[in-house]
Amino acid sequence: MEVSRMRFVDIIDKKRQGLELTTEEIQYWIEAYTTEEIPDYQVSALCMAIVFAGMNSREIADLTQAMVASGEVMDLSAIEGVKIDKHSTGGVGDKTSLALVPMVAACGAKVAKMSGRGLGHTGGTLDKLESIAGFNIFVDNESFVKQVNDISLSIIGQTAKLVPADKKLYALRDVTATVQSIPLIASSIMSKKLASGADTILLDVKYGDGAFMHSAEEACVLAQTMIQIGNDCGKETRAIITDMNQPLGNAIGNALEVEEAIQTLMGKGPNDFTELCIKAGSIILQQAKIAKNEDEAQKMLTDCISDGSALEKLVAMVKAQGGDVEMVYHPELLPKAKKIVEIESRTSGYLSKVMALSLGVLAMKLGAGRTTKEDKINYAVGIVLNKKVGDEVNIGDVIAYVHTDNDLSFDWIEEFYDTFVISEDRLEPEPLIYKSL
Repeated sequence: MEVSRMRFVDIIDKKRQGLELTTEEIQYWIEAYTTEEIPDYQVSALCMAIVFAGMNSREIADLTQAMVASGEVMDLSAIEGVKIDKHSTGGVGDKTSLALVPMVAACGAKVAKMSGRGLGHTGGTLDKLESIAGFNIFVDNESFVKQVNDISLSIIGQTAKLVPADKKLYALRDVTATVQSIPLIASSIMSKKLASGADTILLDVKYGDGAFMHSAEEACVLAQTMIQIGNDCGKETRAIITDMNQPLGNAIGNALEVEEAIQTLMGKGPNDFTELCIKAGSIILQQAKIAKNEDEAQKMLTDCISDGSALEKLVAMVKAQGGDVEMVYHPELLPKAKKIVEIESRTSGYLSKVMALSLGVLAMKLGAGRTTKEDKINYAVGIVLNKKVGDEVNIGDVIAYVHTDNDLSFDWIEEFYDTFVISEDRLEPEPLIYKSL
């Protein structure tokens, strides 16, 4: 079938029957949708058909490549050495890039990273960085490349010309209940990663209450799908599967998460968050051929924390991008909420469950996230947990500190208590890292 003579309704019908789409049909879909030749309602019908019928590995690879081809591809060839990238599928309290990027940069890795904003419970990496006064995420390509060559790291906003097809498609999927599809998720993530120009990619694929994937098995399928796409495109791609049944670390909220990342770079971070940074960092250093094995990589990472070089890399990036470095050296200068409310336990026992997604939504209600793209984020507000799964809790113990600019409503407080389950018997928390792929 010639592209010019294709009828999109025939492509919808073909996938509805569970049949395989050709490379040409997939290219036509993405090209025509990007140029607005196909209406939203037809594309949403195709997406729903994909949710039910799926796609095979060849179709997913073709969809990814078609989306990459819809816009610019970053040329990072002027950056010396192996260019590394990492991506998290997202979760509550996930501030990993803020600590991990300076750590691996301090060990000699080159990190030229483009990140996004958040739409949901808390801000994205860019929103968190912008809680540092003056931090500029709008850096032109020439300055971006120069900065990475000079100091080994930079985190900037994604250009509008990078994978425009994905921006249109994701916005449509978000309002048509078609987000939950491994072919659509994998092609969305990997199209952005491939267009970003790095040599190696590490994926942190999360599962559980606060993640896209609800089970570790589903997360493994998604990770393996993305690994195959990356490797087939000549990018060494690996993944770690991590638990998101409770928030990562203790802090939920933009400036609060920046402060926790800074504390982690000083060797004072939460155990789970530190563990994830060390594990992810050790894989990255091996991908970049800087460390020969995991033991060597882990020593390099712990050394860069203890000698202060990881923190200095964060300072160097903040300074290069116009931010106030005093906020890194003195996190108490970061935006602060008007009041801190202590939430005390009403019962005694052991904390057996913390509902991550519900806590994220509660943080959003404080102003830490967006419900629409136009919403402004309050960098100062959020929640800091004082207890995690497995901890003993007595009546009157503080289980969390709520940083807020307003009085907490009765309903908000009751919803908060519903996110914590306290049991008589102590339960061992699930391992943070389920598997490496």
